[in-house]
Amino acid sequence: MNPFLKDLFAGQSYDENLFFLIAGPCVVESEDLLMEVAEKVSAICRKLGIAYVFKASYRKANRTSASSFTGIGDESALSLVKKTGDKFHLPTTSDIHAHDEAAPAAKYLDILQIPAFLCRQTDLLVAAAETGKIVNVKKGQFLSGPAMKFAVEKIKNAGNPKIILTERGTTFGYQDLVVDYRNIPWMQEHEVPVVMDCTHSLQQPNQTSGVTGGNPQLIGTIAKAAIASGADGLFIETHPRPEQAKSDGANMLKLDLLEDLLIRLVRIRKAL
Repeated sequence: MNPFLKDLFAGQSYDENLFFLIAGPCVVESEDLLMEVAEKVSAICRKLGIAYVFKASYRKANRTSASSFTGIGDESALSLVKKTGDKFHLPTTSDIHAHDEAAPAAKYLDILQIPAFLCRQTDLLVAAAETGKIVNVKKGQFLSGPAMKFAVEKIKNAGNPKIILTERGTTFGYQDLVVDYRNIPWMQEHEVPVVMDCTHSLQQPNQTSGVTGGNPQLIGTIAKAAIASGADGLFIETHPRPEQAKSDGANMLKLDLLEDLLIRLVRIRKAL
């Protein structure tokens, strides 16, 4: 495991030969939701020896429709993410969308996540790097794995070597994504840990209904192929009641299904 990840997970007991997990609900809806998800997922990860990062977006800046839910307020949501991490002794992450969000968000988070659509924004990458926090850049749906070297260079040139890259599918037509698993070893050639986003890679964007669709029944397929391809970590958005979720309900994993999936994934990693 990468040294900065070992520092990140220093307070957890885990098997270094396994993958790490970034998981949580898509967006901060309420304190009760965050606590429910973090409690269950952290218990599962402790049992299986998986290092765990809690994730919830404090604000959704990229929504199909102007009427879609965006958040409960930045400071309130960030405070709840930090409170959840503190209670369960977990590192935390959330996405940022503009360079002036980096420093304020870094007060609450251990990892700053750069959304895929913004992975080429130099001022955003540099501002995130300058916080000294780990920067997780999602590969743009319009980019190849090798092309992500430029995002890595921008962050390193700003003085921060703590970088994660995340694969989340490639645009296929107007309303679908496909996953090219070659991107996992290709991005690992940039000498950074690589994560597979198992839920956003199944989105069906640009629906005329104004609500993004998805194929959650294939989350296990995406995850198993990623582990077999050598991914260092997995990103899985999960919710106890996806049908009631205020964002990305169409492609989140139902919380009750997570443990069985992780058990199978651990078996695959150990077999490798």
